[in-house]
Amino acid sequence: MNSQETTTRRRIGIFGWGVVAPGCQDVDQFRDKLAAGGSWLQPFQDFGPNNFLVGDPEFDFEKYHQWIEDRFPPRRFTQLQAKMGNPTLYAVGSFIQALEQNPGIESALQEMGSRAHVYVGTGLGDIPTISEIALKADRAQREWDAFWADPQRCPARAAHDAGDSPAEIRDQVPPAIEDLDAAQQEEGRRIWNRFWASQSSQLESYLSTLREIENLSIEGEVETGKSSVLREKMKRSARLRKDWSAPIEPWAAVSSNVLWNIHSAPATQITMMGKITGPSFAPVAACSTFSVSLKLGIDSIHSGEAEAVVIGATDPAPCSLTVGAFSAAKVLSSDGEVSKPLTGLRGTHVSGGSCVWIIGDLEKMRARGFEPLGMEPISVGLTSDADHIITPSEEGPQEAIRSAMAAAGAEPSEISTWDLHCTATPGDFLEVENTRKLLPESVLMTARKGTFGHGMGTCGGWELTAQMFSAEQNSVPPTALTGPELNPEISRIHDNFVGETAAPLPEGFAGKLSMGVGGINACVISRPWSPEDLATDPEAGC
Repeated sequence: MNSQETTTRRRIGIFGWGVVAPGCQDVDQFRDKLAAGGSWLQPFQDFGPNNFLVGDPEFDFEKYHQWIEDRFPPRRFTQLQAKMGNPTLYAVGSFIQALEQNPGIESALQEMGSRAHVYVGTGLGDIPTISEIALKADRAQREWDAFWADPQRCPARAAHDAGDSPAEIRDQVPPAIEDLDAAQQEEGRRIWNRFWASQSSQLESYLSTLREIENLSIEGEVETGKSSVLREKMKRSARLRKDWSAPIEPWAAVSSNVLWNIHSAPATQITMMGKITGPSFAPVAACSTFSVSLKLGIDSIHSGEAEAVVIGATDPAPCSLTVGAFSAAKVLSSDGEVSKPLTGLRGTHVSGGSCVWIIGDLEKMRARGFEPLGMEPISVGLTSDADHIITPSEEGPQEAIRSAMAAAGAEPSEISTWDLHCTATPGDFLEVENTRKLLPESVLMTARKGTFGHGMGTCGGWELTAQMFSAEQNSVPPTALTGPELNPEISRIHDNFVGETAAPLPEGFAGKLSMGVGGINACVISRPWSPEDLATDPEAGC
């Protein structure tokens, strides 16, 4: 048998999933709330009174305290809480949930060694953590500059105030704050203090002493010596600061959590929590992140590089920067009401949370005693629009759909259900129109961002998980849409949508399209497991 034949014979199953979503701490609560229907959005608080609704994840990391304490030294849980931002903690929580779906899979992933991979990405990264640290650093920099710019610590400034500064200094002095318009004074003060701090001879003396402190080197045994030197440096630096009555240096005000919360942090923390030694990285593909991570996982299993892959995406809870950015991009609803896809097209709602799956080689995982969940993810088609940063093209999404269907061996007439990316913006009309050019009017469509909002990278995971539930229940969960709300222009193109009541699951393939900022398109084709698929002896193919 050649390698191509071996590749085509591999089938993929989902063997665990976990979710953190608006109003949902775990995947069971997510399933129950989907069945109940309605919207999970709530008012946004960070700006004070405002008209934004968001999807705020319900999450308490304490829920996973015992699980972590059972496996790691006592300080590990508190270290995670202190160092990791919420996107990483959401992902860790979702991963632990995923392990619970098939008992024993935790040890199996460890036994696989380098053949167990982790691909967990993000759409936005940990913006709240970076933002908070950046604000503290900016305040520290302003205090630092003002301290050293004071005439008592800057002889050059004192001479200037006395009208006795040399010409080369006078030519460089920024405008005095009182000479500026009121709107310019805050920035003018920053520039003024930065300039005089750079002229402070006392600051240069302070830095000279600090260089001597930092020049201390490790002596003797390295492991013991490095701790001793670090403590000595910290002690002398604190004494120097106290002797000068100086504020903290701006570089010392920057938390190392900037490093611990880069985009790869969720994936690497999952490797540590699960003791998974195979490769890990963070796919970043905007709103298509989850589906891209699924594609990479499927490809690794097909190639034989991996037996199982932890895939997923995680995003921060809504914060002022993300809500403000979406608003500035003119894609956010801001009238205080839920904006549902396929209706008034007033804009989307920012959400946060995570979704993590464990996928694996069906034959090998069943031989280990694990049974698949939901549907069989068969193929993922990826394309780029190469056109507009936010408005989807016609060709890009359609080619992703064609590619996924061809890889799955699915004819358009065999597609029975379809989940849309629809964001309640004018792009909804284009998406439905483009999709209907490829699929028949019989296809049953869903659009779920009116339920939980737009979770950037993780929204595709929520939507795919909801689609997978339909196979387990033989029923498509309801959406927030009601019949009379459907936009008449959209209903003219297609009117077979799941609304506020569940719908029977029609027989056939399921499709799901994601369209990311920048024109990154991902189409996933799945299929419910048949009794024949799972009736064979899992040991037979091993």
